[in-house]
Formats: sequence, C-alpha cells, structure tokens
Amino acid sequence: MTVYAVARVTITDPETYAAYGAGFMAAFTPFGGKVLSVDEAPEVIEGDWPCTRTVLLEFPSKAVMKAWYASPAYQDLVQHRYAASKADIVLLEGFTPPAA
Repeated sequence: MTVYAVARVTITDPETYAAYGAGFMAAFTPFGGKVLSVDEAPEVIEGDWPCTRTVLLEFPSKAVMKAWYASPAYQDLVQHRYAASKADIVLLEGFTPPAA
C-alpha cells in the first residue's frame, strides 16, 4: 500500500541544510519514492503551521520508506539535517475507499 511521509521542517542553519539538500535525491531515488511537494510557504487553511519548509514524499510501501530511512546513504546524509533543522515527520498510509 502506498504511504506518504509529511515533514514539517524548521531550518535554523541554511548553509548546513544545503548539504542535506544537495545529496538528498541521490539517497532517495534508488528506493522508488516520489517527491510530491516541497513548499516554503504553504497556505494555512486552519491552525498554526510554524515551520519554514513542508515536504510531502510518496513511497510504494511502508517497508520501502523504512528501508530508505535506515539506509547507510540516508543515515550519513541526515546528520546535516539534524545539525541544521528541527523536524516533525509522520508516515501516513494511503486511503482505500470502503467497498460500496
């Protein structure tokens, strides 16, 4: 089942974060995921959205997402994000409408 990762990121050190961004696709692409959105200023319809970047990723399955996240390539890269930002990330399962 398709899953989605939603990340709300507050970038505190843009230069260090740029190193994360520069290597992201090389670590991400081999796992068959899709970057659906990266938005610096999403329109807030309700509530608060206090982050500086919002990211929406799609993966073919939860297992694939977790394999990407745990991969050596991503774990080496993510250290830049940890040093340069704070993030809240959730994993959402795709929606399957109930049978009629």
